[in-house]
Parts: sequence; structure tokens; C-alpha cells
Amino acid sequence: MTRIHTARDTGERFSMKELDSSNPAIKEANLCLEINPEVTYQTMLGFGGAFTEASAYSLSLISKEKRDEVIRRYFHPEEGLGYRFGRTHINSCDFSLGNYTYVNEGDISLDSFSIDREKQLVIPLIKDAIKEAGQELHIVSSPWSPPPWMKSNGEMNNGGKLLPEYKAIWASYYVKYVEAMEAEGIPLWGITIQNEPEAKQVWDSCLYSGEEERDFIKNHLGPTLHKHGKENLKVIIWDHNRDVVFERARAVLSDPEAAKYVWGTGIHWYVSEEFENLSKVHQAFPDKHLIFTEGCIEGGVQPEGAWHTGERYGRNIIGDLNNYLEAWIDWNLVLNEKGGPNHVGNYCDAPVIVDTKNDEVYYNSSYYYIGHFSKYIKTGAVRVSCQGATEEILATAFRNPTGEIVVVAMNQGEEELLMNLAISGSEAIVDMPAHSISTFLVNG
Repeated sequence: MTRIHTARDTGERFSMKELDSSNPAIKEANLCLEINPEVTYQTMLGFGGAFTEASAYSLSLISKEKRDEVIRRYFHPEEGLGYRFGRTHINSCDFSLGNYTYVNEGDISLDSFSIDREKQLVIPLIKDAIKEAGQELHIVSSPWSPPPWMKSNGEMNNGGKLLPEYKAIWASYYVKYVEAMEAEGIPLWGITIQNEPEAKQVWDSCLYSGEEERDFIKNHLGPTLHKHGKENLKVIIWDHNRDVVFERARAVLSDPEAAKYVWGTGIHWYVSEEFENLSKVHQAFPDKHLIFTEGCIEGGVQPEGAWHTGERYGRNIIGDLNNYLEAWIDWNLVLNEKGGPNHVGNYCDAPVIVDTKNDEVYYNSSYYYIGHFSKYIKTGAVRVSCQGATEEILATAFRNPTGEIVVVAMNQGEEELLMNLAISGSEAIVDMPAHSISTFLVNG
């Protein structure tokens, strides 16, 4: 049994050592984590992060050597986190340098459509990430807002709705984006209907009710994608928080004419940690899929060494994976020393922060917590039964395509605990220091 370990108080980051699991446990443990590889659940597709304009711009301001290092440490399958997924914004988002669209005002023909803006920063970053990954990435693209002239409020920010007379044109806009990205050598894997459709934000935003989302898919987007040969593109609904994910999924997926176009439901982590709502969606619509499309630490860059950020990531990833999630995409890959740039000052933290003034790169606790999952749970891994977790010790387990068993366990409490890890007849007592995370690998 191999253990990879990261802990707040020891300075260990992905430290690796072999454990003796040949003998039955003899010490008294605080808990027993029992793994049963015969009981299986969903198959994992992979992990990733978002290629925002802010991330690409921040990376453009540091040395090529440091930029290359960041890309490698995210996307390289061995030396990095093994990211397989990415997310892009269609038009601008808050983590852009300003509001922008891809067409001239009032151009209902969409003849002026151009993604030249993305060719400056975002697309070169994606291409470099693909090179580092050594394979195509699964790119999911999301609009934050249609062009202002298509909306009820006449602006990209502050919510508003898509005007009925522009629904068909807006559906064609997605196709134009997909084709433009393909022309750049970046085939898209999926699209979401709308980023956070229930939130009137001071930045780029647009509101849809569940019924409006359903009807747009059924009457416009679905048929338009199929007409243009894009039926293999994964269409993802909701793209917002867990609190009402069941109600929003039901609004669309209960209608067979809308559901036939939909691959699955996307979630964000803001507002609540009601992980059980994902299982409710899975149980009601077992033929559809669940994907995490965004989460970040709000409030700007956290103090160096902050540990609560990594633990929030770990807690959320475990909670979602244990409730049928199949893919997990972080928000900004990289932000600058302020937690931007962000054109409305909505500064946040990211797993990697770059000091653009001093050419320094900081890897936060969140980077390591994500890596404890993404580096070891491979594409095609199947979740297996993991029993015995507590409020302090959270855990999930997978079986990789090679047969290897992967167990990720974290202690978010203040006390060190002893854990008996039992897998298919072999047992090991392991210490779980306060505020630590471990990945255990057992040959199948």
C-alpha cells in the first residue's frame, strides 16, 4: 500500500511512502474505513479548471519559464495534476478584462462573428495546455450573457433576460462559437445553457427560469445543434448551485422533448453543501450525468499558507463524488496577486496565484487538495463502496481501470486520529494528523 500525504503542520506536500498492510491491525483505531470494490457506482471522467481571460492574462505577465511551469504542474499526466477538463466563457465573464461579445451590435445575421479576442490570450493557453497534457482536453463552454442588444435590460451586466425575438439567433451563436473553436483546433466537449441562470449579478449575467431553460433547449438550442451536426456535443443544464438543483433539473428533464437533447446537469458550490441533492437528481434521472462546473474561494487572495481553502475543496470534492458526480472543473486556473483581474472587482482566490510584479508563483493548499484526487483517480475509474467515514474523517474510494484501488481520506479536525483502512482482506493502521489529506493506493 502506497500513501501520498499532505499536512498543514508538517510541510508535507504529496510526500510518498510505502505502508505495511500485510498484518492485521493491532493498535486500537478511532475509526475503521472499509472499502468494498465489489460494490460500484459511477465512472469518473476527470478533473480540470477554467481558461478565463483573467487566468490567461495573468500568466502572460510572468516569465515564460514560470508560465510553462504552471501549465505543466496542472496538465502534465505525471508531473502535474493530470487535468483532462477545461472551461471557457462564451463572450466575457466577470474574470475578463471588460465586457465584450463576438458580433457587431444589431448583427442578426451573425456575419460579423469573430473570436479574435480569444486568439490573443485564451486560445494560446488552451493549446499549450493540450500540448502538456499530451491529449485533447474536454472543454466545456458557458455563456455569462448574450450581447446587450439581445437582452431585456440592454446591457451584459445586472441580469436581464434573453428577448424572445432573439432566441433562434442566440441558439445559432452557440454553433458559431463551437465552429470557431473547432477551426482553431479546439473541439468542444460540452456547453452549458447559461452560467448561474438564477443570479442577477453586477457582472455579466442573464436570467432563466427552469421552464425558460427547458423551452430554449427544446425549441431552439437542441434542434439548432442537431441541424448543424453538433448532436455529440454534451448539453449541460443549470450550471448553478446545489440548493435547488433537483427542482431545476426536474423542470427540464421531466419533459422528454427537452431531455433528449440534454447530457446532464452542472453544479456550483456556492450557497450550500447539500451534496445529497445530487443523489436526488441521479435517482430521478439515472440516465443523465452530473458535472461540477465551477467553485472558488471568494473574497480575494487568502493569506499565504491558508488551509481552510484546501479543506473546502477536499470536502466538496468528496461530498460530490460520493453523490454520483462524474467530472469536476475548478474555476480560474490562475489569478494575480489581487485575485483578479476582474472587471467589476469581484476578486477571488485560486489554487495558483502569480505575483505579476515580482515574477513569483504560489501554489496554495487548494492546489494540493485537488491533486490528491486528480493525480490518482484516473479517467474511467469507478467509485466503490467506502464505509466508516465520520464528521472529522471524510473519504471516497475508486477502482482505476488497472484494478488499482484509490482511497482519498482527509482529517479536517483539530486532533490526530488513528484510522484502520481495510481493503479486500488487507488492513493497515494509519495516523491521520489534524488538517491533513492522504491518498492510498492498493494494487488490485
